[in-house]
Amino acid sequence: MCVRCHRVTTTPVLVSEVHSGSGPGFNVYGCTDCAPSFPKLPTALDLLATGWHDCADDDL
Repeated sequence: MCVRCHRVTTTPVLVSEVHSGSGPGFNVYGCTDCAPSFPKLPTALDLLATGWHDCADDDL
């Protein structure tokens, strides 16, 4: 089911990943019509390129 328009679709598109620290997370899906309106999911390399890992030692 599409998270935006609530239509049931046979071709779901992954639009978000919800992470949880206390258990398994879950994926959020959209239909092919609504999926382009969601921001692109970052890859692991995108997250590493943001520089957050460079600042982590400064807080210790």
